[in-house]
Amino acid sequence: MARCLVFMVFLIYCLISTVGLPVEPADEAAMQLGGVGVGGGRLSVEPSDVMEASRDFGRLTSAEPLAVFHPRGAGDVAALVKAAYGSASGIRVSARGHGHSISGQAQAAGGVVVDMSHGWRAEAAERTLPVYSPALGGHYIDVWGGELWIDVLNWTLAHGGLAPRSWTDYLYLSVGGTLSNAGISGQAFHHGPQISNVYELDVVTGKGEVVTCSESNNPDIFFGALGGLGQLGIITRARIALEPAPHRVRWIRALYSNFTEFTADQERLISLQHGGRRFDYVEGFVVAAEGLINNWRSSFFSPQNPVKLSSLKHHSGVLYCLEVTKNYDDSTAGTVDQDVEALLGELDFIPGTVFTTDLPYVDFLDRVHKAELKLRGKGMWEVPHPWLNLFVPASRIADFDRGVFRGVLGSRTAGGPILIYPMNKHKWDPRSSVVTPEEDVFYLVAFLRSAVPGSTDPAQSLEALERQNREILEFCDEAGIGAKQYLPNHKAQREWEAHFGARWARFARLKAEFDPRAMLATGQGIFDSPPLLAES
Repeated sequence: MARCLVFMVFLIYCLISTVGLPVEPADEAAMQLGGVGVGGGRLSVEPSDVMEASRDFGRLTSAEPLAVFHPRGAGDVAALVKAAYGSASGIRVSARGHGHSISGQAQAAGGVVVDMSHGWRAEAAERTLPVYSPALGGHYIDVWGGELWIDVLNWTLAHGGLAPRSWTDYLYLSVGGTLSNAGISGQAFHHGPQISNVYELDVVTGKGEVVTCSESNNPDIFFGALGGLGQLGIITRARIALEPAPHRVRWIRALYSNFTEFTADQERLISLQHGGRRFDYVEGFVVAAEGLINNWRSSFFSPQNPVKLSSLKHHSGVLYCLEVTKNYDDSTAGTVDQDVEALLGELDFIPGTVFTTDLPYVDFLDRVHKAELKLRGKGMWEVPHPWLNLFVPASRIADFDRGVFRGVLGSRTAGGPILIYPMNKHKWDPRSSVVTPEEDVFYLVAFLRSAVPGSTDPAQSLEALERQNREILEFCDEAGIGAKQYLPNHKAQREWEAHFGARWARFARLKAEFDPRAMLATGQGIFDSPPLLAES
């Protein structure tokens, strides 16, 4: 194996030298240590680097690359990909941000993983400040594709009190990673997903070319890369839309036992798009009534903020929690109570189950990280995560409830959050590569569960949770629900063709144009072989 690694490093070194790109001197001793210069970057076969790149957050699969590349900028990424493209066999290349993929999507078995996590730090002197654009009518910032959203937030807050408009629930994800999928959270109903809040990209194609693209400049690769699962190129820069950041958040939860009332209220709330009479964030989740008080309350309230759920004493089985927020600052603090009260007054939750807390905006956005730290402290973070994320048409969400929440799952909702919230399709640009149901409103249903090794509850084993996921997908197929996977994990090209449906031909054409040797992001398993470029 060691000889194979050294040979791989030597091969790439020779390729880059051949095409005349700058490299640092490398002798046999340096290659034996596992490092060789590629432009300003570093190619590594250090066991620790290779091990880290062979796994991801899902802990469900492992694929060992032959090397890991640490670039200093887009030029280094382009040099590596160009060398791989020109090689005899077409070396596999995958970009890795924070390693938060679930099923090996960022892995490159026998190839090279590009570690995007440190590129901007190497060029910190060139890190840009937010810019105001009169043409766009707002601010934006250019960021490195491997930068974490939490770092983007902290930087823009410190330089103008600004923040991106659309978020994911967890901020320790890379910009390029979420833009290659969609990037969604409770703000998406109003602002759209993160891919709808990007003005421009730099993308390194599968040919090793750096393409600057936008809605008006190279739009095919711009929209193709957004939600494109890394198939068309590696996002090295993104121009992100910003807005003035609010100071504080009123965070509210309310419980429902009637699913129809729960979804009707959610859909009504996301239809409110203008003015102060709307919430800024709308999500929800499914919970079991049994054990709700202690488990749910402890994650939301402090000991100084006790609650009583006497209203639930006659309820059992599955309950639904609406979760909403109202942002405010000094100028709107005087009206936030009135706005919240008016909005809540039109909803049909269980009386006596509205619970409220107030916190800084940054603390709300970073709320999941606090839970992460607690789980890490208990050794329960780096465990298998058999997650399943689905987009479900609004017209079939009641059938999904009966068949899954009250059918496949019954009252077995343990193991992690089960999110459910609606989004407006008109906030998603149809030119992107993301596949969503063909309805004006569709739901994200996310089963974000963890399998804890050694658990005494067999229902929380990895095997049981994966079996349950299969049962959910089988139900959707048999009932004709029309669900589409988000962060999709299909096993064969024919399954991917079914996933894309009528959009497959376009996606395959873009793949043939921008990654003709099908070298990029092979961990997705989308293309069994390089697609043929159709004649125009």
